Order: sequence, then structure tokens, then C-alpha cells
Amino acid sequence: QVQLVESGGGLVQAGGSLRLSCAASGRTFSRHAMGWFRQAPGQEREFVAAISWSGISTYYADSVEGRFTISRDNAKNTVYPQMNSLKPEDTAVYYCAAGLLGTNYDRPGEYDYWGQGTQVTVSS
Repeated sequence: QVQLVESGGGLVQAGGSLRLSCAASGRTFSRHAMGWFRQAPGQEREFVAAISWSGISTYYADSVEGRFTISRDNAKNTVYPQMNSLKPEDTAVYYCAAGLLGTNYDRPGEYDYWGQGTQVTVSS
């Protein structure tokens, strides 16, 4: 079992930055790939970024490529998406997810565990 708790969301002006965190409990965290998804009101949950269990491989949605950076610290059981140059269209609830997967990082169904989400609001 892996339990996930997101933090770091909030209100920021366009062009600003936020660093989210996802703290995981469970001894198998280091074996899990970690993903971030977001969901805006009235829209489907969409892929944002993911990182392999080792931290060697990272994946990004085209919409955030070059602005967001995902990293993990397996010693602290934590994954961090650093979000820079934020835009109003980045406004959403951001969810952390964990799964034992090696492919299809952008598919929500591939993940086994989800956090409760943290709100990110970017004002224009």
C-alpha cells in the first residue's frame, strides 16, 4: 500500500512559480513510478508529468514541457514538480499518482494510488 499526500498548491500570478510536493508512505515507494495529473472544472483529468522509479527518466505533457520539472527523492519518499512560468490555463487541481509501471506514463489507468489533490490557481 502507498498513501500519497500533496502539498504546495496555492494562488500565484501568471509568470510565477510553485513547487508542489507529494509525500508517500509505504516501504515500496522507491519501486513506483510517480505521475502528476491535473483536472480543471468541467474537464477530464490530464497528464502533466511523470518520473520513473529510478528517477532517470522523466516525461512531460507538451503543454508544460520546458516550464515544469519533476524530480524525486527516494530517501524522503517525496516527488516534486517544480512549476515555472505559470499560465492561467495551468489552473487546476493537481493530483499525484503512484504505480508499478514502466510504460504508458500518461495514462491515469496505469496508476494504482492517488492523492487527494491540491489546488493551483494562476491569476492573469
